[in-house]
Amino acid sequence: MMEFLSEYGLFLAKTVTLTVAIIAIVGFVLAAAMRQRQSPAESIEIKNINDHYRDMSDTLDHAMLSKPALKTRRKADKKTNKAKKKALKGGDEPKRKRLFVLDFDGDIRGSEVSALREEITALLTVATNQDEVLIRLESGGGLVHAYGLAASQLARIKDRNIPLTVAVDKVAASGGYLMACVADKIIAAPFSIIGSIGVITQIPNFHRLLKKHDVDFEQVTAGEFKRTITMFGESTDKAREKLKQEVEDTHTLFKDFVKQQRPVVELSEIATGEYWLGKRAHELNLVDALGTSDDYLLNERDNADIFELHYSVKQKMLERITTMFGTLGRRGLSLNDNNRIPNLT
Repeated sequence: MMEFLSEYGLFLAKTVTLTVAIIAIVGFVLAAAMRQRQSPAESIEIKNINDHYRDMSDTLDHAMLSKPALKTRRKADKKTNKAKKKALKGGDEPKRKRLFVLDFDGDIRGSEVSALREEITALLTVATNQDEVLIRLESGGGLVHAYGLAASQLARIKDRNIPLTVAVDKVAASGGYLMACVADKIIAAPFSIIGSIGVITQIPNFHRLLKKHDVDFEQVTAGEFKRTITMFGESTDKAREKLKQEVEDTHTLFKDFVKQQRPVVELSEIATGEYWLGKRAHELNLVDALGTSDDYLLNERDNADIFELHYSVKQKMLERITTMFGTLGRRGLSLNDNNRIPNLT
């Protein structure tokens, strides 16, 4: 009897534990769903960089200064803030420049373009030609149409006569440079990678392998050049020549665009598909100054109100899972999807 009660008690404890766990999970999911309903699906996040620098400075002062020195510093800051508030109340304080900071970390598909266009649309609703936009750009290039659209987004800023600066800390090559050259001013770190003004397309061909194993590949098209070089079809000299022509035409458009945006460059020297480190790129007029985005922002903090903008979209849990598997699927199919699209890489 005692053994039965012991086993029953153990079974009851397991059942209660499992039930509580299920209730907790359901409660968590429902709470998350409620929070998601209450919060907007998309949003623009704004970070005040001046406040960020001030907080860091205060933290260091608190750790390093003596109590008397810290007290003196706080009194001085309090006096300065009081004077600013008084000037603002009387309308005497001159309007400060605003510096809007956007980040673009590009992949081969130019996936960040969607967020970039929203961020630019948002800042164009408030920015004037007295302000400035800084793009912290990092990209080794990618698909022509994606980076062409990204460059067009940056051109929207210039069309409003708003000063545009691009800072490259690591790399702005090929499609990345297609974007960067739109700017009024390009700043590059001394060892950043700049240039690669060229076009490439590469396609594996399995035709001989299929033929060896008596596998037929059928493809029906309308239009002589609807398909030229493909992964499974037989490659012909005519198809190769057509594909080469398409790549050369894209390269010509690329060169024309760079020359239009930066007349100071010498195309015969820089449009060879090579890349250069920042210092050499500066000598070739591919960039206007050497430095990092960090130094640029630090130098501007006393002259401008600096705001970092970031556009984000909140996805539902199911959408996140779908997106994750979709990304994995696209990576597996990338050679097939883009087998005829030239890349600015």
